[in-house]
Amino acid sequence: MSLGQQLAPHLPFLRRYGRALTGSQDHGDRYVRAALEAIVAAPEEFPRDVDPRLGLYRTFQVIWRTTNRDDEVALSDDGSDAEGQEAVARARLSKMTPLSRQALLLTAMEGFTPEDAGYLIDADADEVESLVADALAEIEKQTRARVLIIEDEPIIAMDIETIVRDLGHDVTGVAVTRDEAVASAMSERPGLVLADIQLADDSSGIDAVKDILAEFQVPVIFITAFPERLLTGERPEPTFLITKPFQRSTVKAAISQALFFDESTIPA
Repeated sequence: MSLGQQLAPHLPFLRRYGRALTGSQDHGDRYVRAALEAIVAAPEEFPRDVDPRLGLYRTFQVIWRTTNRDDEVALSDDGSDAEGQEAVARARLSKMTPLSRQALLLTAMEGFTPEDAGYLIDADADEVESLVADALAEIEKQTRARVLIIEDEPIIAMDIETIVRDLGHDVTGVAVTRDEAVASAMSERPGLVLADIQLADDSSGIDAVKDILAEFQVPVIFITAFPERLLTGERPEPTFLITKPFQRSTVKAAISQALFFDESTIPA
């Protein structure tokens, strides 16, 4: 099996990580592209002594670590540096090291063990666990929002609501259909939307979100059992995505990261 064939199944999930880390589909996907270009340019330098997924993320991490903030802005395709989003991120980054965010996302969202995450960020397992704890504590101090949950499975909806409230956020409503979701958002404007893809009446959470975003901008986290379908890098796609079945820590990490880049988030 060629190296390209070994890496292909992992690309959607690397895109998820890149988007969550940068807060932007375009930005994150360009980092992924840069990592792939580096592999193609020097395949002999690709780590062969570890699992291909680890090697892929390790290459991405090297690109991320060696790119400064000015270069990061320059990665944008459309000439826009998303000034508001960047300003919010820079202000919060000044209070929390980027390494802590990477440790949190690599373990809670991407499912790496502390040992593997340590390999990716050049730290030992104990340091990774400490970084994760620091990241969660710091982000939860800095962000608070009103959250709309769009989920048609009652048990999952209740679990998400509990997680959201445990993080100190308020829940504006729980909707099970597209129409309910839009009506709830118009009645009480949320600061964050958590949306399942497939809803009770065969309507789509994606369509519900499109209707909401047509009225006002709000950060969105999608929840799906088939993340690879929404992480192709070929069209406008979610920046933040949670895979079903999910861990509570994954939801916490995604919420924290989505709010991290949102300039309307209320300081706690």
